[in-house]
Amino acid sequence: MADLRFFEIYRNLDYILLILNGAGVSALLTIGGGVAGFVLAGALAAVRHHQTRVLSPIATGYVEFIRNTPLIVQMFFVAFGLPMLLNYQWPFWAHALLALTLNFSAYFAEILRAGLASVAKGQSEAALALGLPKWLCFLKVTFPQAVAAMFPSLNSQFIFLFLTTGVVSEIGVTDLTWAGLFIDSRSFRSFEVFITLTAIYVLMSLSFKGIFSILHDRLFKWRVVR
Repeated sequence: MADLRFFEIYRNLDYILLILNGAGVSALLTIGGGVAGFVLAGALAAVRHHQTRVLSPIATGYVEFIRNTPLIVQMFFVAFGLPMLLNYQWPFWAHALLALTLNFSAYFAEILRAGLASVAKGQSEAALALGLPKWLCFLKVTFPQAVAAMFPSLNSQFIFLFLTTGVVSEIGVTDLTWAGLFIDSRSFRSFEVFITLTAIYVLMSLSFKGIFSILHDRLFKWRVVR
């Protein structure tokens, strides 16, 4: 039987603090990237939904480019390519946040575009007939229904993208994966370290799922009642 020594990790306060700090960094980057990505995705989906002559092809090209390139490539480009091109320097966490925002936005935009297409045109036409401006009709009538319809997909995509955030450790961000790699390099207890990381990722994913479930019940009560 394998000689498992979890206590070599759990009895070391420095390791525990590294793991907690890493979990916090992973959670904050995911939430920050998710919120900013959702806002950007809403704009991209609106542009594509209304088939704007100039902006729509640009939005489509952006979404396809991001969705067809690996996150780690985007991460390295944002962290090392853009600063070299534009002559600026940010902390590594800021580069990671920007890369995650861009990545989240493309996937969310595609989901929202499908949601907007599922909303019956008659509803927006009725709102316009009542005198609502076109932009207000979109914000108050069409967009909320699209988000409500696609909320489970947005939820799943968010959690999937959270599980890919471990790549931010490749540019030096001290997230949960980085903490595990660091502890492994010091303790040489790879199995115990990555079992621990797996359990934490599962717990965090389930926590995000629970939060989304509460948000769904709170935000879309009107839809549940129907």
